Amino acid sequence: MFFTKKLHVPSILLVNFKVIRKNSINQQSNLIIMIFSVKMQLRTFLLLSLALAFCPASSMPPPHTSDINEDRKDITDINKGLNLREGDIMVPNQRSAILGNQYQWNIPVPFELSVNLSMNYKGVILRALEQFRLKSCIDFKARTAEDISYISVESLEGCWSYVGHRFLGAQTLSIGNGCGEKAFIEHEFLHALGFFHEQSRYDRDDYVTINFENIITGYANSFSKFSESLTTTQDTPYDYFSVMHLDKNAFSNGNGPTIITKHPEFQDVIGQRLDMSEYDVIELNKLYKCNSSISFLDHCSFDDESLCQMSVCSAADYGWQRVKSVSGISVTDHTNLGKEKNGVSFFMHFSTKGRNEGDAARMESKTMTPKRDCKVQCLQFYYYHSGNESDQLNIWIREYQNEADNRGTLRLMDQITEPPGNYWKLHHVPLNANKTFQVVFEARKGAGNSSGGFSLDDINISETECPHTWQIRDFEKVLKNSVSGTWMNSPLYYSSEGYRFLALLMVNQNYLSVYVGLVSGAYDDQLQWPCPWRQITFQILDQNPHIQKRMSSEKSYTTDPTLVSSYGRNDWDNPRNNGTRVVIGNETVYVGIFWGYRYAIMKEDLTKREFIKGGDIILLFTMQDISGLRQKNSLPCPKVTLKNLKTSFDAAVKQGPCATSDCLGIFCTSITSSLILLVCLRLLLN
Repeated sequence: MFFTKKLHVPSILLVNFKVIRKNSINQQSNLIIMIFSVKMQLRTFLLLSLALAFCPASSMPPPHTSDINEDRKDITDINKGLNLREGDIMVPNQRSAILGNQYQWNIPVPFELSVNLSMNYKGVILRALEQFRLKSCIDFKARTAEDISYISVESLEGCWSYVGHRFLGAQTLSIGNGCGEKAFIEHEFLHALGFFHEQSRYDRDDYVTINFENIITGYANSFSKFSESLTTTQDTPYDYFSVMHLDKNAFSNGNGPTIITKHPEFQDVIGQRLDMSEYDVIELNKLYKCNSSISFLDHCSFDDESLCQMSVCSAADYGWQRVKSVSGISVTDHTNLGKEKNGVSFFMHFSTKGRNEGDAARMESKTMTPKRDCKVQCLQFYYYHSGNESDQLNIWIREYQNEADNRGTLRLMDQITEPPGNYWKLHHVPLNANKTFQVVFEARKGAGNSSGGFSLDDINISETECPHTWQIRDFEKVLKNSVSGTWMNSPLYYSSEGYRFLALLMVNQNYLSVYVGLVSGAYDDQLQWPCPWRQITFQILDQNPHIQKRMSSEKSYTTDPTLVSSYGRNDWDNPRNNGTRVVIGNETVYVGIFWGYRYAIMKEDLTKREFIKGGDIILLFTMQDISGLRQKNSLPCPKVTLKNLKTSFDAAVKQGPCATSDCLGIFCTSITSSLILLVCLRLLLN
């Protein structure tokens, strides 16, 4: 049984473990029932039953947290009462409807972060700018003395911006209280780059109806249209998914929605605040007449016969095969998993069935050259392991020293050897290529019998830092069968610096809650305590196969070394000092205080993107040192933690790339171009 009371709860909750013993739904660890304290604004006790344990809530309000009602406000609600056009556009003392080349910024766009921004907001702003670099051709740089015009990001009242480049000198963009969300920041920066709201398009009446009778008196001009002679749509279709679209209830007087979509299925889509949409990016690139991403390198889902210019090769008449299914294994491609397919989709498969130990095959990406100053890359892919636990999937990079180097140097970056899971699993591999390189997937038959092999799909490579991955199997069933208040815990993770942490997910009646806390680890005596200015970010991943088209749900918070609780302990001190002793798996550790968001995502929003795919939900976590933002507007390059790996097979190291030396004496298949086959044939004839 449990007793519940309706409470006004802050959006960020503080969870403190008191005693051990809890059966985890996620079988990756054994954390067993704990009494936890939840910091609340009201001095009330909330009694919950978690598998026969009662959990009293304390009355200790967490510092620096926003009220849940404020956190869930949209931009127009945050800005209510401010004299802004369309809710968040600052109008200069000049004509503001015409946008031309003179209102565009030079790329990269200089910016400056004001000292009045919180540390957490500064970090979130930089994360939002990283999304521009990943998805679009727009880059930003920290302002220098030589930059006459720049965007001055300040914490004023509300979230707002001017439209386009309007002034010499500092042009203000406000990220005020409640505005520190990735999508809010993207929205305001898109204004600064030249965008009006989507529903201001001259053709909007073909797609939405404005209910003027439901608009607050005096706000009707917030729904004005701009004529075709003054604005352009860049020939992009009307975008219900645009991060620039106002919500259906924007400026509502309480009598109903103000915006009705002509297609009812989009009524609850407009006003999304997850991320820039695909067409937001297309329109932005067209506006600035460029199309190459700053940090994106490659993507492949294998639906094109060219295999995205990848090459495959092996030492016999077998190897990686492009397939739509595998005999005897219930595997289909990951790209369209759970969807109705329009046409046939493919993935790559290497069979270890009936092979000899040591049989191997390689698949190599096209060559890529790092463009950013930080030589940090992240390889992301889905794999399906249906073979023997001794089978190997080795991930190498082949790095070329110069144009004359046609063999390159191989380095082993990761190795997957594990019991078969028989499901599509997301995997990240940190890379640190300094020069032109290829990614090499080498599958190798191990000892023992196999009825399957390795399958690969949906590969993405970007010049970004890799996150930690928590993939919760059969989460769709958990949603249907679990009671409100069900807890799950992640595996234990180490940040690149050595801080250890654990994530918790709570399934409630209408929403999911996510929390992260520090855990004692092997490097605690080498770290700074209290943990200073580390930004912890979690994403509920939109599992779109293409990384540039994802619109994930993301939230961040930052450790504050000065934060002292009402009972005299520093919340971010070493867990050995302020934590509680618990057993996780077979290890006794100390867990500290867990911070997180009660309303991480509403259950109804889980169906709006591919948050659940194949029944699984995936959460990504990063812990980043942002202490440098106390003095600067940028951060140093992230650290790449490399694994100390060894392989007993050195044949791959001795071989050159598939498309060159492998053509002599072994079977070679290059699907990138028929010219390669002609070169091979000519070499053999000579």
